[in-house]
Amino acid sequence: MNLFMFVYMYMYILGLLSLCLFHKHVFMCLLSLEFIILSLFLLLYYYLAIFGYEFYFVLILLTFSVCEGVMGLSILVSLIPSHGNDYLKSFNLIMC
Repeated sequence: MNLFMFVYMYMYILGLLSLCLFHKHVFMCLLSLEFIILSLFLLLYYYLAIFGYEFYFVLILLTFSVCEGVMGLSILVSLIPSHGNDYLKSFNLIMC
């Protein structure tokens, strides 16, 4: 039981670490965020399976994570033609 919790928390920490270290490209940041969401999904699924609860909240989390991924990819696709690359340094995040 504790081994699974350790693995899922290790996945979460690795996702946060990859988000902090590999933040040069927008696509790598999006992949790191999806990895974090996947680890939270697995942790919640495991927690709910142990205590015998319903899995409706897991479906809601999965729906929101899919929407987050689609929105991130659509922003990435719309920004590449205007800027030419996906470097975070080339984006001016504070628009005047």
